[in-house]
Amino acid sequence: MMIKVGVIGSAGYTGGELLRLLVHHPDVKIDYVHSKSQEGKSIISVHSDLIGDTDIKFTGDFNKTVDVVFLCVGHGEAKAFLAEHSFDKNTKIIDLSQDYRLKVNGNAPTYQGVPFVYGLPELNKDEISKAQYIANPGCFATAIQLALLPLAKAGILNKVYTTGITGSTGAGQSLQSSSHFSWRANNIQAYKTLTHQHIAEVVQSLQQELGGEKQPKINFIPWRGDFTRGIFVSQQLESDLSLEELTNMYEVYYKEHPFTIVSKSPIHLKQVVNTNKCAIQIEKVGNEVAIHSAIDNLLKGASGQALQNMNIMFGLDERTGLQLKASNF
Repeated sequence: MMIKVGVIGSAGYTGGELLRLLVHHPDVKIDYVHSKSQEGKSIISVHSDLIGDTDIKFTGDFNKTVDVVFLCVGHGEAKAFLAEHSFDKNTKIIDLSQDYRLKVNGNAPTYQGVPFVYGLPELNKDEISKAQYIANPGCFATAIQLALLPLAKAGILNKVYTTGITGSTGAGQSLQSSSHFSWRANNIQAYKTLTHQHIAEVVQSLQQELGGEKQPKINFIPWRGDFTRGIFVSQQLESDLSLEELTNMYEVYYKEHPFTIVSKSPIHLKQVVNTNKCAIQIEKVGNEVAIHSAIDNLLKGASGQALQNMNIMFGLDERTGLQLKASNF
């Protein structure tokens, strides 16, 4: 049976990446692609990389009874949209904004009385398989969590110092002073030092693995980089475990998760860009441990992970439609 899909707010980077995946997914039929700003236009007039792949046009209408809806709207807009519009009780929703990610007083946000499940497959796969609504994780949050969850599971997570760099697509498609070419080229800058919004997501997930016993301390400094896509994060902490013990711990934790790969060789962005993979590498000198993780911010950090969640929700192999080749050169 084909999964009937609707996409809301599809004119930006994450919407474009999601459409690129959906048009080639063997079990998907796109019912509509909704965009008020692009209504009536061909999808390829906005997402030109889809030339020859689809003749779908953007529409201002939408079907409330599709099997699944992806919300690719901006932060704050998902709640507003769902407050204004209702969907059939059987329609599953995957929200790519940050609106439904964080619990309030220990309770997950709800829609029509049903809670959202935080959609990190490596943490919540069983819950995702039974979920009606999914809150898709943030990009930096995904890269940081995947680097730290095995330590939290083992109960040995201590104070963490994290630095991460992201490409310009992480800022969205709208032009900003720090995203156009003449500013980004040959440049780098720290931003939202120690205050980035994704830290709350990370802490929430780590507490889940820690059993809620203690509040992990994550000191995070994000950077804007001189490239278009990808995130590379390095975490530094202390541990008495050997490098071999740490590596084995990570391999065991991610054994059943095909998109998270533990490497014994140095990792780099080109291994993961244009894929749904997260690559992880651990280094150790004395008692100091460095854990590196790399993802594509638009795929594993957004649209790819959203499709992975859809696959799990509908009982498909989570790799379906996501067997993508990295652009290594």
